[in-house]
Amino acid sequence: MLAAMTALVVAAVEVGTDIAEALDEPKAGGLPQLHQPDFAPQLFWLALTFALLYWIMAKVALPRIGEVIEERKDRIQRDLAAAERLKGETDKALQGYEKALADARGSASAIARQTRDSLSAEVEKERKSVEDQLAKKLADAETSIGATKDKALASVKDIAGDTVVSIVGALSNVNVSKDEVDRALAASADK
Repeated sequence: MLAAMTALVVAAVEVGTDIAEALDEPKAGGLPQLHQPDFAPQLFWLALTFALLYWIMAKVALPRIGEVIEERKDRIQRDLAAAERLKGETDKALQGYEKALADARGSASAIARQTRDSLSAEVEKERKSVEDQLAKKLADAETSIGATKDKALASVKDIAGDTVVSIVGALSNVNVSKDEVDRALAASADK
């Protein structure tokens, strides 16, 4: 392809040189672009250069640019699709997390309620046990107090009898027996 383009350029140079020699007019002063006899070769080279550049752009540069643009478009579409997919996965994961969190809260609440109920039952059982022990100790204490009271009341009669014997003996110098004092006290209690 490059060889064909080179051959075309060489042929165009030869044609341009032949045209310039054919016109072989003396060149006058001034700008060479405005010299009328040079218009034809200049237009020829302009057309040839434009055609060559157009062909290079159409066959080489523009297809590559189109491929790059298409690749970028495809990459953008893939990235957008991947982002949408990842967003969906993130949303699913977030929903799963929120559901797991709600389940964990419910489970924690149920465990706390169950623990509270079992502790309340244990406390109630322990309270009842302590109350039963206290009631038993109270009953034992009341029994012991009653026995001590009865014993004290029984010994009060003995003490009172001994005291009366001692007092009567000390005041009247009469010896009185304990049995006589017990009978006198019983007789006075009957009246």
